[in-house]
Amino acid sequence: MTSAITASEIRAALKKHADPRQASILRRFFKTGPGEYGEGDIFIGVKVPLARSVARAFRSAPLKAVKELLKSPIHEERLLALLLLIEQYDKGDEEQRTTIFNVYLRQTKYINNWDLVDISAPHIVGRHLEARDRSALVSLSKSKSLWERRIGIIATFWFIKKGDFADAFMISEILLKDRNDLIHKAVGWMLRETGKRNITAKEEFLKRYYKDMPRTMLRYAIERFPEKKRQAYLKGTI
Repeated sequence: MTSAITASEIRAALKKHADPRQASILRRFFKTGPGEYGEGDIFIGVKVPLARSVARAFRSAPLKAVKELLKSPIHEERLLALLLLIEQYDKGDEEQRTTIFNVYLRQTKYINNWDLVDISAPHIVGRHLEARDRSALVSLSKSKSLWERRIGIIATFWFIKKGDFADAFMISEILLKDRNDLIHKAVGWMLRETGKRNITAKEEFLKRYYKDMPRTMLRYAIERFPEKKRQAYLKGTI
């Protein structure tokens, strides 16, 4: 029965895939050192495909257990919780989806690294807001929290993939002056994704704002341009 599944049971299944050597690599990759954005985060060394396999095995876990995992100090347990929320959102009815969306936004302090945001924000926040008022994206993008700001822009990937770019451009404009490199990369990435689908719309936005963009944001946005055009943007001669 669903109610019999506990966070401890899920945690034990995940731990079977732990690899100390992989944990060491992940601690460096996700910047867990003093003063870094992932300072103090704990890794046990579970790769994402293995975490996904555990999520599939426990897809019927009760929300209480999932929320307990989401509050874990262990990075992979939080990742697993988000994978479970995505799975359950996908299979849920409207009431269940609204509950999961609200849980997600109330627990953003635990969605505290770029991989956690990127794997979940489009599938929960973006998907939920597709046919609803999207003003929550503006609130997120103006948050003091780095991770909430990243959620705000990355959630628009759900719309971008459907050819809807308005919110991506709006949130990108809000974040133009953001000081964090992880936001610069996220905005540049989303702009690059719009260009894969509508280069004209992307260039209209870029020509208006590229001179005001942080260098990293611009480089990410124009990464796939022909070299001559890319250099023109970098030199400010467009």
